[in-house]
Amino acid sequence: MSQPAAKVSLTGIKPSGEVHLGNLVGAIRPALRLAQQYDSLYFIADYHALTSIRDPELLRHYSRSVAASWLAAGLDPKRTTFYVQSDIPEIFELNWVLSCVTGKGLMNRAHAYKAARDRNVEAGEDPDVGVNMGLYNYPILMAVDILIMETDVVPVGKDQVQHVEYAADIAGSFNHLYGDSYSFKVPQAVIPETGTGDVLPGLDGRKMSKSYDNTIPLFLPENKLKKLVRRIPTDSTPVEAPKDPDSSAVFQILEQFAPASAADVVADTRKRLEAGGMGWGELKNVLFEVLNAELAPMRERYDDYMRPGSELDEVLARGAERARERATRVLSSVRKAVGVA
Repeated sequence: MSQPAAKVSLTGIKPSGEVHLGNLVGAIRPALRLAQQYDSLYFIADYHALTSIRDPELLRHYSRSVAASWLAAGLDPKRTTFYVQSDIPEIFELNWVLSCVTGKGLMNRAHAYKAARDRNVEAGEDPDVGVNMGLYNYPILMAVDILIMETDVVPVGKDQVQHVEYAADIAGSFNHLYGDSYSFKVPQAVIPETGTGDVLPGLDGRKMSKSYDNTIPLFLPENKLKKLVRRIPTDSTPVEAPKDPDSSAVFQILEQFAPASAADVVADTRKRLEAGGMGWGELKNVLFEVLNAELAPMRERYDDYMRPGSELDEVLARGAERARERATRVLSSVRKAVGVA
């Protein structure tokens, strides 16, 4: 008796900056764990990045850098399909088809568009100033990314669930009109279990985020990594005084990032802080050593992928070939269903 086919999961990765520690803990690790349960696809969403990045060289760099980062962090291209969005032209033909079955009212309610309008209104500006149609239509392109790969589940953070709901709504609209000829799978959102790693503190104590410019990039040289760790703010509690580890951004990063192999280090550090006699400077040294021990092998793999002539382009080309097999099959059915083939 044949085994049922594994469900398909899809993860989109927007290349809008250098990958940082918060990305690794809050997004990459949970997504890679889910890959063990599904027929998984990962893609670099370079066309999505065009809504905000206007420098072509920077976009090319970020696309390669983000792809290299995921591979260095453990994504296995032999077990998954890994590709760049712009290498799948079928996505952009389907984007038009699905635009024609999507209500404008649905787009008006999209979180990113509403947030931009609200900021403009608060500033006394025209509600749509600075809003491009890429931002406005973003949820449709994201729906296409999902639907064209016959996706069952999409791992997302809580703030991204609406995008998957929109994909389901758009699939439903198409299926209602053309379902006698072809029906899309209706995807579901999956929120990965991330534990305390949901929110990793940044260099200023706030959530680590590119928008706050407070990140610790994953692949900094060792000396620069140490300097950034030393910059994390601490209070003036004397070395000999007991300290609350959970109130310290340095300890939170240590606890949330440290691999299982460093569990004893984390537990011992907590005891020493609570007992007194361990200063913040020593805690930062512990954090640096744990970070560097974990990141050094990844840094080496990343540097290898980023070198000219590395296997990165070949890996992405093989992934695009596999992804296009799915996309071509789906688009062919859609074209017949709507009457253009």
